[in-house]
Amino acid sequence: MQTSADRQDRHQYPAHWEADVVLRDGGTARIRPITVDDADRLVSFYEQVSDESKYYRFFAPYPRLSAKDVHRFTHHDFVDRVGLAATIGGEFIATVRYDRIGADGLPASAPADEAEVAFLVQDAHQGRGVASALLEHIAAVARERGIRRFAAEVLPANSKMIKVFTDAGYTQQRSFEDGVVRLEFDLEPTDRSLAVQRAREQRAEARSVRRLLAPGSVAVVGVGRAPGGVGRSILGNIRDAGYPGRLYAVNKVFPDDLKEVDGVPAHRSVRDIDGPVDLAVVAVPAAHVPAVVAECGEHGVQGLVVLSAGYAESGPEGRERQRALVRAARAYGMRIIGPNAFGIINTAPDVRLNASLAPELPRPGRIGLFAQSGAIGIALLSRLHRRGGGVTGVTGVSTFVSAGNRADVSGNDVLQYWYDDPETDVVLMYLESIGNPRKFTRLARRTAAAKPLVVVQGTGTAPQGHTVRATRLPYATVSALLRQAGVIRVDTITELVDAGLLLARQPLPAGPRVAILGNSESLGVLTYDRCLAEGLRPARPVDLTTGATAEDFHRALAAALADGTNDAVVVTAIPAIGEGSPGDAELAEALRSAAAAVPGKPVLVVHVELGGLAAALSAAASTAPGAGDRAPGGTESAASATEATPVTEATPAPAPPAAAATQAAAATQAATARPAPRTAPPEGTHLIPAYPAAERAVRALAEAVKYAEWRREAADPGKVPEFDDIDEKGAARLIGELLARGEGLTISAAETCELLGKYGIPVRRALPAPTPAAAVEAARALGYPVALKATAPHLRHRADLGGVRLDLADEDQLLRAYAELTELFGRPEELRPVVQGMAPRGVDTVVRAVIDPAAGAVLSFGLAGAASQLLGDMAHRLVPVTDREATSLVRSIRTAPLLFGWRGSTPVDTPALEELLLRVSRLVDDHPEVVAVTLEPVVVAPHGASVLGATVRLAPPPARDDLGPRTLPAY
Repeated sequence: MQTSADRQDRHQYPAHWEADVVLRDGGTARIRPITVDDADRLVSFYEQVSDESKYYRFFAPYPRLSAKDVHRFTHHDFVDRVGLAATIGGEFIATVRYDRIGADGLPASAPADEAEVAFLVQDAHQGRGVASALLEHIAAVARERGIRRFAAEVLPANSKMIKVFTDAGYTQQRSFEDGVVRLEFDLEPTDRSLAVQRAREQRAEARSVRRLLAPGSVAVVGVGRAPGGVGRSILGNIRDAGYPGRLYAVNKVFPDDLKEVDGVPAHRSVRDIDGPVDLAVVAVPAAHVPAVVAECGEHGVQGLVVLSAGYAESGPEGRERQRALVRAARAYGMRIIGPNAFGIINTAPDVRLNASLAPELPRPGRIGLFAQSGAIGIALLSRLHRRGGGVTGVTGVSTFVSAGNRADVSGNDVLQYWYDDPETDVVLMYLESIGNPRKFTRLARRTAAAKPLVVVQGTGTAPQGHTVRATRLPYATVSALLRQAGVIRVDTITELVDAGLLLARQPLPAGPRVAILGNSESLGVLTYDRCLAEGLRPARPVDLTTGATAEDFHRALAAALADGTNDAVVVTAIPAIGEGSPGDAELAEALRSAAAAVPGKPVLVVHVELGGLAAALSAAASTAPGAGDRAPGGTESAASATEATPVTEATPAPAPPAAAATQAAAATQAATARPAPRTAPPEGTHLIPAYPAAERAVRALAEAVKYAEWRREAADPGKVPEFDDIDEKGAARLIGELLARGEGLTISAAETCELLGKYGIPVRRALPAPTPAAAVEAARALGYPVALKATAPHLRHRADLGGVRLDLADEDQLLRAYAELTELFGRPEELRPVVQGMAPRGVDTVVRAVIDPAAGAVLSFGLAGAASQLLGDMAHRLVPVTDREATSLVRSIRTAPLLFGWRGSTPVDTPALEELLLRVSRLVDDHPEVVAVTLEPVVVAPHGASVLGATVRLAPPPARDDLGPRTLPAY
């Protein structure tokens, strides 16, 4: 019998169902429950639907909704009857509803688990993926309310709606009766439905970013009447870059008779512009931004780049201002880069967009750049385009995004765009924080399988103003998970660009074998030592002597590349003095021609004060072959002409764009200035990257070797094994019974043994010994020899403190050990002693699994004791773990040699250990209520592995946003 409170709960508005989504064309819409206040909106929406669409919905002519219809479609109990609407600008563009039905097809309540579902999409918005997004959300709502299956009746001619259902990827059945197609499908997510959902997510988010980076028309809002200022600078940068689209200057204080600013049409409001505006760059004070957003939304602007400061970076009031900004923009279907952004750049010849504070458009190339702050953006552009003090040579950019506060568009969105962008071969990202590690690792794994992804990972918190759940994982653990996903993790901006240049210019190495040759024995030996330190396998350096000619270099490099025992070649060069010494251009051409003959192996040059060589090796204006022409207006700066100009590693703190305009112009003028045109290498050749120090070249090469190995392994990731002895249903019943006692609890030792036993993980029995007599009785039950352990929290797993006595062969030894423990550490009730049967001798290890609210389930492994506790020598993998990942996990810790016979010791049974890891992975993957597992110690012997101690914590599982419907971060 329902109480009044139960009935109230059924009608309570479910605010957590509200969500913003990206549609197929890159626009956004808001999905929310329909309420009694939506009657007028529903009527207005229905009037704009065509007669054909109405016919498809109701199977008969239905020109208007009756009052009874309006009441029915707006009054829901949010349990058995639910309606959702997709809205833009507050108005309905589509609706979906379900009604729970019984086996007879009539309205019903729980426990009935089937519902009829029906959609209606405004004709103007059909084809945008609205129905697909609504289906994902209504299915999630239905699962939450205990509905497991949908039924839909569709006219055969309504092919669009049939396609929505059939393409969703759910397990379904189809029948045809009385001229109607009846579709029935289960709502439990399947591998195919998740794949479909993520493919749609990628296409939608990529298109939303593409609309920002390749607009057909741009309005700069906040252009000053006098020269100077952020708005006027941005306008000039867009114009001077050669942007081919329509460009407008907007400022509400322009005089009525002002028609142009710097040759650009001028308007007082975006509303006054005659024609569409795809992108608005907003450079007005924060207080005026809301009015600008409203103007842009009403005019149909597709996206905003907000340079204005004064948002989340300024404190609580600014965070609320930022939330309001995002809510307002999304209400109109617009996406935002910023606020507090440095801007965006697209060097594609048909776009040439420089909507940033960088005074000149960088050279076109194949590297995509992402940063949050303007200061980091300046530093990245400087490293890529400066001749000295960093990686030498000229390398171009495909697109650049400096996202500021990342209130809406984040690194995840831009990664979706770069994944299939044909103009980008390498992605470089400076991430001050990772707001959604679970999604980022998923996207990174997919991207890294197609193109290199190099990341500097900051230690910051989640984006200010976001409601994303913060990860509780240590920084090192997140770094390890990124590497598992194929991310090339580096620590500094210099290393970021070093690795990026090599990956953009050279093929991936087939292995770690490195040939070293050059005209300096000492530099060659230094390079050799650095290769060893980075885990590479260098051959002895070939010394060509200081008298080596260009031909000598050519011959030696050609021989090294042709040698099948080498996977990469590092060439070292120092200035040579003498009549026969090669000039910079001559030496560069010799190296390039030799490398061109064997293009499948990477070549790097370590040079000392050879500015001309670095320029000659680059010999082009971009990473794209044949892109040697500079853009109009480019001049060679002193910084680009001087090869050895030092670049400081320090970067300034982020500054608001208004305050940073002068700083940005000064800092990037030299960095982006173009040198005089040079002859490009022949089509299809690779530019050779040059480095001013051996350690930088070798570190970049080592990262390329590890990435290439990951690519090879990712092609065959292994499989999650099935174990016949796992009792998944029995474990689920036990977990349900235990959770009925409370929402979060660490279960008892007996319950832990029972639960782990259902997954084939036996725990060695340990019996309490509160008295000497109880200890003797326990030993008799277990059989000698036994161990006596103190399990008090301050002594647990601390054999170094003497709280453990091993190999007790008889009653006398046991009683003597019991007396020693109580004498040393106190009364038995303080020690909590237990008696446990002895396990075979081996290596003590620890296995842990934890469910992080942001990153998901993580499996960790290390050696027990100081190795993991003091040195942090733990390896990590995301769950579910495959058989190949388990093998890799065991071998990833620095102390792994202890498992494989180090210094003559007996190797232990690592296959048994790997099986244990896989079983723990299955447990936490099958039952997300298992939020933490610790097995310590796990003694891995030459034959078998024994779990001597285990703890398990249960709790209601955190929400899995990666399994739910597509949504944007909430505000």
